[in-house]
Amino acid sequence: MTLVQMTPQPADSATETVIDAMDAPGPQVWDDMTVEVALSVMASARSGHLLVYDEDGRCTGLVAQTQLTVVRDSSAYTDRVRLRDVLGDNGPFTSPLTTIAEAERTMRHRRLGALPVIDERGCAVGILALSR
Repeated sequence: MTLVQMTPQPADSATETVIDAMDAPGPQVWDDMTVEVALSVMASARSGHLLVYDEDGRCTGLVAQTQLTVVRDSSAYTDRVRLRDVLGDNGPFTSPLTTIAEAERTMRHRRLGALPVIDERGCAVGILALSR
């Protein structure tokens, strides 16, 4: 996974865009998948996250392994809980043309470790991740 460096940026890097730092989208699944199956997919793919798509083929969000583990371990969990039930609101997302500095600010403000990069049709073209 490509990591965005979290050190002070030189003045010219303010013009670099997310497309310069993003990684391939990684595993992608439908929102009707159950939490348990999604965790199995993550384990098989050795990934800490999945991009989630709706029935129209649009990216609706990103779920992390830690997020799904919390859901699975809760007392309200059943084997019928779907990813669409876990996602809540759609987003946040970023455009490939967003500056890296702006994307970093958004990720820090919302305390995100990864951010889906989507095109104008709502399809994921990559993932932007922060280094710790």
